[in-house]
Amino acid sequence: MALQLYNTLTRRKEPFEPAEPGRVRMYDCGPTVYSYTHIGHLRPALVSDVLARYLRSLGFEVLHITNFTDVDDRIINRANEEGIDPEAFANRYIDDYLDCMRRLGITTVERYVRVTDHIPDIVAMVGQLIANGHAYPLDGDVYYDVTSKEDYGKLAGRSLDEMLAGARVAVDERKHHPMDFALWKGAKPGEPSWPSPWGPGRPGWHIECSAMSLRYLGDNFDIHAGGDDLIFPHHENEIAQSEAFTGHAPFVRYWVHNGMLQIDQTKMSKSLNNFIRLHDLLHRFPAPAVRLFMLTTQYRKPMNYSESAIAEAERGWARLRQAREHLRLALGAPAPQRAPVAVDEERVDADAGEIAPPTSHRGQPAGSLPESVQATQAAFAAAMDDDLNTAGALGAIFDLVRAVNTALAGPRDRVALAEAERALDGMLEVLGLRAEPAAAAGGDHLVDGLMALLLDLREEARSYRDWAAADRIRERLTAIGVTVEDTAAGPRWQVAQSAPAPRA
Repeated sequence: MALQLYNTLTRRKEPFEPAEPGRVRMYDCGPTVYSYTHIGHLRPALVSDVLARYLRSLGFEVLHITNFTDVDDRIINRANEEGIDPEAFANRYIDDYLDCMRRLGITTVERYVRVTDHIPDIVAMVGQLIANGHAYPLDGDVYYDVTSKEDYGKLAGRSLDEMLAGARVAVDERKHHPMDFALWKGAKPGEPSWPSPWGPGRPGWHIECSAMSLRYLGDNFDIHAGGDDLIFPHHENEIAQSEAFTGHAPFVRYWVHNGMLQIDQTKMSKSLNNFIRLHDLLHRFPAPAVRLFMLTTQYRKPMNYSESAIAEAERGWARLRQAREHLRLALGAPAPQRAPVAVDEERVDADAGEIAPPTSHRGQPAGSLPESVQATQAAFAAAMDDDLNTAGALGAIFDLVRAVNTALAGPRDRVALAEAERALDGMLEVLGLRAEPAAAAGGDHLVDGLMALLLDLREEARSYRDWAAADRIRERLTAIGVTVEDTAAGPRWQVAQSAPAPRA
């Protein structure tokens, strides 16, 4: 079965076929950077990362773009409250977001783009919408006329009257229609602004994603992703203004939306103060465990965070890592000398003199590790092809782990074990859970735990730009023979080949 994705626009699963054979262009809405990155930000980022990883594993070239909204009412107001420049204020949270994504292995984004770097693109697009009769200037502002496009509301699946009835719209009698939305906002005192034909101002929220995605991905790109809270009004308005600008549809071929994350069955909200900062979570749990937790629920379903759920994910990660370590050790040992002899439909074990299970049609013993590898890879592919069902894919991986553990408990076939290792690594790579062997990190669980703590402290220092503290940790580790390498997937460490002897 080929990859099927649920398309919010058509409300059904569809076979995935990019506009350009072999090449996928995808865009997802990143955060508005006015606060530290929380666990809710992770889900859409992770969904897009896994989707891009899977597409690449299928042989597609993927161009993946994510945006930062770095000018916004909330950014301006909070920067003014702190008495700092809005750009510096936004950069603080962009740095925090990028650090968290790096630690979590979100590596498929080719380019992060910022609104403030694309003001000329936005101004040009607004001007064209006015010229096309889809927008109108008004006292320094510019508004999109929602009545100018007959199919406005097609993503949300509601008519204009239905959307108006359910929306909380501030009354502004100047607008042609209450649902008209701002493309450009005239400058107010104390706000950053840029010149435009309608006077100094700044972009409205929705126009930014259209201008940036059209610039980098073209008029008809393949995938637009984001949380389902963005379906209306943000993505609805993106479609309206983009198709009005280009003069043709569709703007995007597949709209992929993830369900929302709750905390202990309660919606995250500032009034409840139940946001979990992602940096704090990574200080308490290994990044792969956090990532595994987020993959235990299919992306379109609502997801609940709880301490017990993430603790279970941490145990699952330990099982995966242990299986990889056992495979590494088994394959590093000398191969056992065995000489099985085929006798009709039964196989006699030459060493033990016992009759083994009957062979399968593929020439392997029924229930053998090679059969388990094939069955697991088929189940993994079927789950991922079924609208990116990562929960089912994880189930297939753990089935293989059980088969590996069973195989390791008996006579060992190094060829079969090597095949299992390759299959396991390939599936873990798609999910961003490629397990690093514990021994490669230099020691037992106590040492691993202490090193994880030290590296977390170093990463925390780096996130606050306390370079002196971060360098001090690295220098002390170097002094005792531990080298630290900063990689795209996070810091890695190993004991140097000629480590100095410990002092008494």
